[in-house]
Amino acid sequence: MPYWAQNKCWIDAQPPIGTNPFYNINMYAIVEINGQQFKAEEGKKLFVNHIKDAEEGKAVEFDKVLLVDNNGSITVGAPTVEGAKVVAEVVAPLVKGDKVIVFKMKRRKDYRKKNGHRTHFTQVEIKSINA
Repeated sequence: MPYWAQNKCWIDAQPPIGTNPFYNINMYAIVEINGQQFKAEEGKKLFVNHIKDAEEGKAVEFDKVLLVDNNGSITVGAPTVEGAKVVAEVVAPLVKGDKVIVFKMKRRKDYRKKNGHRTHFTQVEIKSINA
């Protein structure tokens, strides 16, 4: 058993950075895409809200980078990090989400209304983080 796991309380046992198997040393960024925030890492695939005029294989740049972690050195923007951008490639321009059914009914009034909705997404793969 490692020396840092011998403590009775797991919360008190804080291993040094680099010895924790759950600590990820890769560079990542928090980026805002179409009003939502995502954690972007190189090689990771994300489903984001539908991007208009997206073509398969086309590169897309996201400039609203809120935070960048480069192997432990964290840069936080106010509100964004200047000069930082995330480059991604469009894998699938249109992906439909699961169908959500909305059903309204009033008892004894012969009123029933059924609507379905599917949210549209775009799947992108993060190629690089430039900070």
